[in-house]
Amino acid sequence: MLVLPLTVSAETLCAFGANAAAYNAYSDQRPSPDAMELARRVNLAITPICAPRCPQLALFRNETAANTMLVAGPDNAKIVYAPKFFTAVYEAYGDGAIMAFIAHELGHALDETLAVAWMQRTWAPELRADAWAACALAKANLSGRDLADALTAFARYPTPAHPAWSARLPVLRIGFTQCGGEGAKFDQSASGGKRP
Repeated sequence: MLVLPLTVSAETLCAFGANAAAYNAYSDQRPSPDAMELARRVNLAITPICAPRCPQLALFRNETAANTMLVAGPDNAKIVYAPKFFTAVYEAYGDGAIMAFIAHELGHALDETLAVAWMQRTWAPELRADAWAACALAKANLSGRDLADALTAFARYPTPAHPAWSARLPVLRIGFTQCGGEGAKFDQSASGGKRP
């Protein structure tokens, strides 16, 4: 992912967490090396699907962010995460969960630039981003445990705009299987995770 400056007229497109209005772009800092590595893994997983039209997103950490956010301006976009949120998610659910949140935000950008036959345009934007996230997780070839932890974290931390988990889970499965993931692995991971 490429780091680009964002213009002043930015809009929050998605936020995992409350109080996105408290976000202060002037507090953006370089991401941690660990977050950059996980973003790189997501990028490597999704590039074969979107190339040559892959969106270019920046990644920043910011104490004022609402957990994880996608912020877009007229010429570029960025994913911003709250370090405390990533630390809490990592400690409870591991790398796969962090990758899922990054992939979800990337999914919003993919949804704007890429059309695939399996993506249903009737799904709400948050569901389409979930489907893209599951696609990235399939392409990243997570272990069953990492996938279960990612799904559990997704269930635990929905965006305010997300529908109920029962509506999200089938869409996540479609994204996962359409991108080469094994349905049985997904089903086992989904049933093995804790629900909120």
